[in-house]
Amino acid sequence: MSEERVPTPDPAGPSRKPPREAVEEAQVRAPTRGNRKLESFLAAINGDEQVRAWWYMAQVHAERLGMSDHSWVHTQIVLNIALRLLRLLVKGGVEPAVVADHSMSARDAEVVVAGGALLHDVGMSIHRAEHEAYSLFLASGALERLLADCYREPERTIVAAEILHAIIGHRSRGEPYTLEAGVVRVADALDMAQGRTRIPLQSGQEGIHSISAAAVDEVRIEAGEERPVRIEIELNNSAGIFQVDDLLATKIRGTPLEGRIEVVARIEGESEKRLLSGFRLA
Repeated sequence: MSEERVPTPDPAGPSRKPPREAVEEAQVRAPTRGNRKLESFLAAINGDEQVRAWWYMAQVHAERLGMSDHSWVHTQIVLNIALRLLRLLVKGGVEPAVVADHSMSARDAEVVVAGGALLHDVGMSIHRAEHEAYSLFLASGALERLLADCYREPERTIVAAEILHAIIGHRSRGEPYTLEAGVVRVADALDMAQGRTRIPLQSGQEGIHSISAAAVDEVRIEAGEERPVRIEIELNNSAGIFQVDDLLATKIRGTPLEGRIEVVARIEGESEKRLLSGFRLA
């Protein structure tokens, strides 16, 4: 998988399958770059039927509500985006919280980010409303076993707590305190390419959220020249500016990522009356 482009789900969406079959196919992957702790954590996640069953139920509830994809595919996309963001930030000289506060390493920060990305929506298996809080108590019970091969105490509890902070930090007005939690929050917002929203749009649920998301063709995450990260968003319609200015900007502002990410949106093609040629989020 290329790290230069954000992966997108099948526009047709996840197909309905019997629970056991659906759970078995859920296997998340991401470049670990030799990080043994991250490899161990991903193996534990992929071998945990309860976590994968939560992903299954999260998608069932998303479909009941006519929402965009919240399956393990979304989870894997957020995981890859989050690791990409974190690595570029670290390369750009930004220090993760686990390094600054616990004298751990950037590789431990990758485990925190992975945990937040993979478990942030498990509460959707219970209910959409307040799902971030439900994700906390589900994840809290699972992290003891998921981190068992990676960490001993007290590091295990510390890493688990940082993961839980990243989970609750992705809610509206989540106010994440750490770089890792901010990365998870922004990564979740960056799963915006049109394949994720085409189902609710095709089912007739037209609104600014579905229409603006359908206007996003591609998201690219690269090293910036003036800031550690540059995010380029390719739009096919100016309606996509809502995704960038209202949703993504809200996720970035007030986090440790503010001022460290440059966002540029461009509109390609001549299929609409051109109201603007580009947009830059400072």
